[in-house]
Order: sequence, then C-alpha cells, then structure tokens
Amino acid sequence: MYTVKEIKANVENEMHIFEEKFRDALKSDVALLDKITHYIIKRKGKQMRPMFVFLTAKSINGKVEEASYVAASLIELSHTASLVHDDVVDDANERRGVFSVNALWKNKIAVLVGDYLLAQGLLISVNTSQFQLLKIVSDAVKEMSEGELLQIEKARRLDITEEVYYDIIRKKTASLIASCCAAGAASVSTDQDLINRMKRFGELVGMAFQIKDDIFDYGDDESIGKPTGNDIRERKMTLPLIYALNNGSLTVRKTLINTVKNHNEEPRKVKEAIQLVIQAGGVNYAYERMIELKDEALALLNDLDQSDAKSALIGLVEYTVYRKK
Repeated sequence: MYTVKEIKANVENEMHIFEEKFRDALKSDVALLDKITHYIIKRKGKQMRPMFVFLTAKSINGKVEEASYVAASLIELSHTASLVHDDVVDDANERRGVFSVNALWKNKIAVLVGDYLLAQGLLISVNTSQFQLLKIVSDAVKEMSEGELLQIEKARRLDITEEVYYDIIRKKTASLIASCCAAGAASVSTDQDLINRMKRFGELVGMAFQIKDDIFDYGDDESIGKPTGNDIRERKMTLPLIYALNNGSLTVRKTLINTVKNHNEEPRKVKEAIQLVIQAGGVNYAYERMIELKDEALALLNDLDQSDAKSALIGLVEYTVYRKK
C-alpha cells in the first residue's frame, strides 16, 4: 500500500504551488485574523482533499490547470471553515491534539473566522469566474449541513436504518470528497458525464472513508492512537451498531439500546456494548461493505488511461480504507 508521502510525491510541485496560493487566500489586514489564520495553516493535516483534486485532474488531463488550484483552495477554505464551526458546535477544545481556534480565542471569534474563510472561498471563485466550481462546492456545503442535522434528528430516536445511515454519511462526509473529485475533473474538462462519474467516485470513496472511521471506534485505543467508544458515548448510530441492532438477539438489542440511551457515559457499559457489537458481527459486516464501496469506486476509473497519477489516485483510495488510524 502507498504511504501518504508516496502518493503526495505525484503532485509534489502542485501541492507547493497550492500551499502558497492558500496562504495568500488567508491573508488579511486585520492583525488578529492574520494571526489566527497563520495558526490554522501551521496545524494542517494530511491534505487529502487537495490531493484528490490534483490527482483527479492529472488522471484526466495529464496536468493541472489554474482552475485546479482555484478548486483546491475553494474546497480547503470551505472544509477549514466547517472544522472551525464544528469545534464551536461540539464545544471541542482540541483537534488532532492541538488547541482549537475556539479554545484559544473563544466562540465568537471562531465563528467569525469560519465566516471569513467561507467568504474568501466565494470571492476566489467569483473573482476568477469559476461558477461551476462554486456550484459544486456550494452543493457539498449544503449537503454537509443537511447530513449533520439529519444525524442529530435520528440520534434522538435511535431509529436509523441502514439506508438512512448511508444517506447521512453520503451528505455529511462523502459530499466533500465527491466535490474534490468533481471539481478536479471540471477544472480540466467540460465533459459533464465524466465530471458526474468522478463525483460518484468521490462519493463512494468518502462513504468508505466514513465506515473506516466507524470501525476504528470498535478497535483498540493504543493501536489507533485515540479513545474508542466515542460514537456510543455521543449516541451516534454507526454501521456496526446498526447491524448489531438489526441482526443481534433480542437480549443484545435491548442491552445496546439501554446502554446508548441511559448509560453512554459509563466506561464499563460502553466497553461491554463494544464487545456485543463485535460479537454480533457488526464490525465484520461494516468492513465488507467498506470494501464493496471501495471496489465500486475503483471500477469507475477503468476508462481513464493508465498513468502515474491514476496509480496514485488508486493508492489514495486504498489508503483511505486500509489506514491504521
């Protein structure tokens, strides 16, 4: 399996150019805002979203265009804004082991910073007349909000079916990766069928990515590097749990519902619930579905000419499902 470093090597020059453009997009004359955006840039993650944009563009066209950088910047600005806002909503003081913006500068400032990032994304696309890219990313932001609200609504009643779950993760998580691939395609091609196919490719990859995260929550704290059981504590109905509730014995179903509703803050009860889900086959089932989605996604790349970029794009997909944390 490719490492992130090996995958990024295929778009190394493009990533350097993107980072400069992204830094420029965040600059402000307001000293406080400039300080906060500098802090945000310093704590960047694996940067998988711009990689999806550039690898998609290069797989189709052999190179990226100026519009590809606009697409990557627009998506990264929207994504970063959503993270800043999410930390406020979740009252989270940390993200990836570093202090969140709201922890350091309070909620009001964090919300305003998130708004600024969204506005910058709008301006970049409008100023460059990239209206199709703006529509692609705006659709994704709308779906992310709908997915979050649908999950909150369903979590109150614990009545999520497998189909509703797929709808939630398609909107909440997969829509952003779908926009990366659709925007990457749209930045180098006017073929609407191809753009739609790449959007579906990203959607399937994003759903597989989310199921992988679901599976992590039933793993071992030390090997994953973060606490497990969080989904049960937060009453999130993920695929392993949904499968166990639909296919476990009556006793298993009653115990799981009781734990999620009434004892989700008790470590011993949460640990017992994790074991019940595993024993009921929930994790194995989720893994099988994840692989099916991954294979369906990769099949959509069959018509693209073989290239280093396509191989790296396939490697990025495989990384999302076989990663260890």
